[in-house]
Amino acid sequence: MKATFVLGRISGVRIGVHWSVLLIFGIIAFGLSQGRLPETYPGHARAVYWAAGLCTAVVFFASLLAHELAHAVVARRNGVEVDDIVLWLLGGAARLKTEASSPGAELRIAGVGPLVSLLLGGLFALCAWLLDRASASGIVVEMAAWLAGINVLLAIFNSVPAAPLDGGRLLRAFLWWRTGDRLRATAGATAAGRVFGWLLVALGVITFLTSRAFGGLWLALIGWFLIATATAEGQQAQLRGALAGVPVREAMTSGPVTVAADVTIAEFLTDPRYRYRHSAFPVTDDGAPVGLITLDRARQLPQTEAHYMSVRQVMVPLSQVNVVGSDSPLADLLPRMEPGAEHRVLVVDEGRLVGIVSLSDVSRTVNWLMRTSPGRRDGR
Repeated sequence: MKATFVLGRISGVRIGVHWSVLLIFGIIAFGLSQGRLPETYPGHARAVYWAAGLCTAVVFFASLLAHELAHAVVARRNGVEVDDIVLWLLGGAARLKTEASSPGAELRIAGVGPLVSLLLGGLFALCAWLLDRASASGIVVEMAAWLAGINVLLAIFNSVPAAPLDGGRLLRAFLWWRTGDRLRATAGATAAGRVFGWLLVALGVITFLTSRAFGGLWLALIGWFLIATATAEGQQAQLRGALAGVPVREAMTSGPVTVAADVTIAEFLTDPRYRYRHSAFPVTDDGAPVGLITLDRARQLPQTEAHYMSVRQVMVPLSQVNVVGSDSPLADLLPRMEPGAEHRVLVVDEGRLVGIVSLSDVSRTVNWLMRTSPGRRDGR
């Protein structure tokens, strides 16, 4: 799940938001401010209901973030690096750079999310009770009660044993423990995710056709997201299985063409070495890699600035570029790689640039492995 925009970082973990969150935010705020709150506690100004609805929606998404941060914290404690967190339609997703090392680690990482949501539900329920006892405004009590219910519901829904939900991760941990085969376990969890998704789609369509209820379309939309995400996870798992044991050096383009950091953008764009073959180039300073420059990034600069601005000023700095060693497992790169020239991976050994990797390099390596090693098609 790719973020549409980035909110910032918490403890080094990038926090992103998928466009579907805006849809959910609007539905929650509108539903509370124009439906539940005025129906339950009439007589207040419209601005009060809108303020309460918007505030509740914000706190709800803070709860989602807490859920995903719990995954990130436990993952780090189990030796799994976390790349980013993306909030989306069904809650959120913590994207891990590497896989859990054992079924037990997978169980701990997956299980903590629903547990945090359940605890938050209990805390909000306690707050609602205390506020009611203190004779607080009914709208405030209702806000806390709604947050309690939605967090408990989130915990229950996420515990369904179907990928990409947390319950799917728990199912994968169990299947992995039973079979000893992580790839087969992932295939089982993603298959369960697709089945559950199709069930939601069917239920949603039947509900809409029989009662014309908007909730039926909502169920169908959730089911569609589950199917798409579970399918993508299954495909990535197959790729990881095909690439098991393959080091980065087997896929990288060795000795890539580089650009000096102090070259101007105009010189970079007019130099014949950079015009045709590639769309992204490592940037070096005295032979050491310092970033990545793409042709698209350079061409966006106005011509009046291209003659005096250097590549160093326009490049993607090394701190924002994926950097790996040549002996690193190629399969571990997959969760971090995305389409686009700016997402190339630089291969560095002892401070020296030795190669560059793109998604096309990975695809070419997979095709080569499939042709030369028939046994890999079965996950062996």
